[in-house]
Amino acid sequence: MSTEPSTARRAVEAAWRIEWPQLVAGLTRVVGDIDTAEEFAQDAHVAALEQWPREGVPANPGGWLMAVAKRRAVDRFRRDATFARKLALLGRDLLDEQRSGFPGADATIGAGISDDMLRMIFTTCHPALPRQARVALTLRMVGGLTTEEIARAYVVTKSTAAQRIVRAKRAIKTLRIPYEVPEDSELASRVDAVLEVIYLIFNEGYAATSGEGWMRGELCDDALRLARILTALLPSEPEVHGLAALLELQASRLDARSDVARRLVPLSDQDRSRWDHLLIRRGFAALARAHITARERAVPPGSYALQAAIAAAHASARTTEDTDWQRIAGLYALLAQRLPSPVVELNRAVAITMVHGPAAGLELVEAVEQTGMLDDYHLLHAVRGDLLARLDRRDEAAREFLRAAELTANTAEQAHLRARADDCVTDTPRN
Repeated sequence: MSTEPSTARRAVEAAWRIEWPQLVAGLTRVVGDIDTAEEFAQDAHVAALEQWPREGVPANPGGWLMAVAKRRAVDRFRRDATFARKLALLGRDLLDEQRSGFPGADATIGAGISDDMLRMIFTTCHPALPRQARVALTLRMVGGLTTEEIARAYVVTKSTAAQRIVRAKRAIKTLRIPYEVPEDSELASRVDAVLEVIYLIFNEGYAATSGEGWMRGELCDDALRLARILTALLPSEPEVHGLAALLELQASRLDARSDVARRLVPLSDQDRSRWDHLLIRRGFAALARAHITARERAVPPGSYALQAAIAAAHASARTTEDTDWQRIAGLYALLAQRLPSPVVELNRAVAITMVHGPAAGLELVEAVEQTGMLDDYHLLHAVRGDLLARLDRRDEAAREFLRAAELTANTAEQAHLRARADDCVTDTPRN
């Protein structure tokens, strides 16, 4: 039964986009190499483009693609002695599919797909890989993004994005990083690397480091999808739920973080009716699971769960004035103990300002400044400028805002910071 060519092509592309990460993950388990798995997956894609218009779209597109890819692998292995030992495993998989009545249309990708995806996540996020390479490879292999999409998301050339992916794959081979879930004794440290990658992807979407757009919503969506996948794959890990909660709650504000002119809108000025309450509910649910699993494991809340609790405090307030800043300041103090960093201290200074006033906040900011660790961090100068403006030290504030604008490569953020500087010069305070 033939299908209209344009309809069939759309079906192929939709299946390819949706099924590609699972397809490659499953094939990597069988062939033991990401590049080879991608090659067989691409062969299946080409076969679909040729056959679906003629034979119709199968009932289970993902299963069809997997079965065809495995058959191409069998053909290759028969011709190549190097891969001969893999043939038996492939043969068993194909035999099971044939017994279920396929040859493809009704086959599933495989009962072990969750394990395959988990193996892929731990491989692409291995701590031995450079951070940029981890991010790029995870977006490609687990998020299913194309090289062009990754390049666009991180404002780099396509060749740069491709090189990061290639280098990551080469490192996996060179270092002989196994395609497996680590043992329990190694799981905690390896989970941390996985969570860091997802966190970095979300942060780049939430506040883009460069370019004209203040945010990149597609990156936030990708990180959310990865976090949700991970909660299903590792349901007993507290910090997996903590990160998911944090991302859900932060993502709930995305629509309110810019106005119709795409200008930055600070948290205090956001229209909270535009916050996504479905995401807020999901965030609260994930935070509850983080606390439950932490109690079951007899461990204290981790850094992601604490950050999620801070986000939850904001989400609970109907207005800025209703915000429980005392609780937020306490959570930041606890976070500073668990995860000491000048950035955490900078955020704690903002909360202290709301509880004890700008002079108290400025004292903390200047303590951070004296360390010299954030000299080129634009938000240090932005926060200091805000506190100086609150203290009516407007000339100093204007200089801080201009310095902050110089240090960020994001056009929208530059415009906001320069407007703050102008307000200080013209003596018209901006909230």
